[in-house]
Amino acid sequence: MKLERKHALVLLGIAVWNVVTYLRFIKALVDTEDRPTGYYVAHTILIIVNLVIAAVLGTWGVKAYKAAKVSSS
Repeated sequence: MKLERKHALVLLGIAVWNVVTYLRFIKALVDTEDRPTGYYVAHTILIIVNLVIAAVLGTWGVKAYKAAKVSSS
């Protein structure tokens, strides 16, 4: 399957959305009152996993965008 520019933009959009929402989530997690340690551990793991997903999708999006740009030239 060949990814087009619109697919690349969707991947990049999702990556940016994940980063923005999870950075806000980190801020909210830091500003909360005392919670059990398990709460912080679970949410920290969720944040890390989602930021890794964002990095992977962003990488794929950039590669797909560059490939679409080269093939359209």
